[in-house]
Amino acid sequence: MSTGDFLFELGTEELPPTALKTLSIALGDSIESQLKAAQLSYEAIELYAAPRRLGFLVKSLSGQQPDRSIERTGPSAKAPEKAAMGFAGSCGVSLAELSIESTEKGDYYVYRGTEKGRPAVELLPHMLEQAIQQLPIPKRMRWAASRTEFVRPVKWVLSLFGDEIVDCTLMGIKAGRKTRGHRFHYDHEIEIINAAEYAPALRNTGYVVTDFAERREMIRTQVLEQATKVGGNVEFDEDLLDEVCALNEWPVALTGRFEERFLEVPEQALILSMKENQKYFHLVDDKGALMPFFITIANIESKDPQQVIAGNEKVIRPRLADAAFFFETDKKKPLIARLERLKSVVFQNQLGTVYDKAARIESTATAIASLIGGNVEYAARAAQLAKCDLLSDTVYEFTELQGLIGYHLALHDGETDEVATAIQEQYLPKFAGDVLPQTKSGIALALADRLDTLVGLFAIKQPPTGSKDPFALRRAALGVLRILVEHELPLDLADLLRIAASNYSDLPALESAADEVFDFMLERFRFWFEEESISAEVYLSVHALKPRVPLDFVRRARAVASFAEHEASSALIAGNKRVSNILSKLDEPVDTRVDVALLQEAAEKALYTALTSLSNDVADRVANADYQGALGALSGLRDPIDRFFEEVRVMADDPAVKANRLAILANLRQQFIGIADISHLA
Repeated sequence: MSTGDFLFELGTEELPPTALKTLSIALGDSIESQLKAAQLSYEAIELYAAPRRLGFLVKSLSGQQPDRSIERTGPSAKAPEKAAMGFAGSCGVSLAELSIESTEKGDYYVYRGTEKGRPAVELLPHMLEQAIQQLPIPKRMRWAASRTEFVRPVKWVLSLFGDEIVDCTLMGIKAGRKTRGHRFHYDHEIEIINAAEYAPALRNTGYVVTDFAERREMIRTQVLEQATKVGGNVEFDEDLLDEVCALNEWPVALTGRFEERFLEVPEQALILSMKENQKYFHLVDDKGALMPFFITIANIESKDPQQVIAGNEKVIRPRLADAAFFFETDKKKPLIARLERLKSVVFQNQLGTVYDKAARIESTATAIASLIGGNVEYAARAAQLAKCDLLSDTVYEFTELQGLIGYHLALHDGETDEVATAIQEQYLPKFAGDVLPQTKSGIALALADRLDTLVGLFAIKQPPTGSKDPFALRRAALGVLRILVEHELPLDLADLLRIAASNYSDLPALESAADEVFDFMLERFRFWFEEESISAEVYLSVHALKPRVPLDFVRRARAVASFAEHEASSALIAGNKRVSNILSKLDEPVDTRVDVALLQEAAEKALYTALTSLSNDVADRVANADYQGALGALSGLRDPIDRFFEEVRVMADDPAVKANRLAILANLRQQFIGIADISHLA
């Protein structure tokens, strides 16, 4: 079967830079799934994405679908002849070409035939149309008098299979073999004879690097080379690298500089201004301090690059001057002077103002600081100042810097290092894998802030629903758990939630909020353990006990996961499941007191003796949170348990003997349930 390379390119006005990579991947995924569904084989798919084009190359695409066998069952052989003829007609054959076959339900007409595979060129137009319609475009636009809709106006369509044009019309434009070069360097049509010459022709003639990944690495390499020239290092923001790549077809890195006086401003404000407004890469020295340089990526190879650099320096200067002005203005007023003004800033309609929230946080943070051995006065002061920078000019301009600006202003006001640091640490962790607060005041503040939000939103009946979580409560819950577990703080989560809830009043669901948040937060462990490759069954075995201390929950789960990997575990798990089933069917709780005089069988005596000899050791290990050691000790019960169920009839005729044997099983279950309900592992 013949093969050929299939090349497609959709030429447009400049595509949204933050969406380009996503659109390219989605286009490739759609084509890949459609080719597989059509059983058209190919060697590989290469994606092309640049500011004015989306495309791909399918290497060695099969020219035709393979023939496939068809079998269809029609009406019963006893059906009227008209029905049988209708079935034959739908299959494209005469009645005589059908066969009659016997089934369990009787004799039926059957058609067997071969469906000829269709040529790829007949299938590709529909695939392209489907792929374009399925692109994740949140808002489509129309242009000129056309009713066609797309993310940006479409200018040309290139579609070649081998060296032949694939006849189709997309977005109102008939496909051809012409593309266009760079908007400034070569704004002319380029005719493509076959797929193999597409990328080289655009690069060598059109000044366009079509491969997104290749262009991205070009930018990275050029930026590093420019940084080396001025003795700097680059801290790459991968999202910024993607965005800059999506803005340039022919990237050229250039280095500019700004006045050193701007370095007196918190460097994150300068970095944010350079990154967000101008898409510049900043440089740091060997100690990590910001340098007065920036690297910009030009979409043109200028004959006078110094003029381009000067233009960028002229643009960045007022941006940095604004940041410096805002910060200098903010320093003229003490941070605490903004606290009263927070009364005019609403946190949430039913939960009051940010001032109210700050007061609640102060109460909870001081309680937590006391529990973890922190400085209560520092925690209280940090809580008072925590939200004050929200009213600073710098944070108003650069909202991402909340907390950080508070840190700098607090130091300027003469606050202690721990208080200032806690203000910055209150927002940590900001995302999965982010660093945690390190100071005790910062830990107390970060916990108090999140617990207040969680309890408050649940108390007004606004928990997350499905994919909607406007207050990021899932992230807040996970942040609390990470702080408690990774800092090994043995704090009772239920108690912390009740402390937070005590700061509220007159909310519709306040009475149940702490319990609901507790359950919600324990559910977060299910996803936590997925990241550690700990099974859902292990999670359920621990969740059955609902440990109130998150650190304890994690220790139990890790011990059970380790235990489940051992050879002895399967028999013990099965035995526990059997015990659980027996005890769950009883109408009344079992008395765990065992009467030694009623032990009759050797197997029940052996199990009771083994249980008795282990009980103190297991209890000590559990008390010291050595759950792995406790499960290891209980593994010695495998043989006595197996023998007990093989040789002993639990439901004996004698009620006293039966009750005694159930008591042994209840004791056995108690030993394991002190760690986890391992019957969930069965």
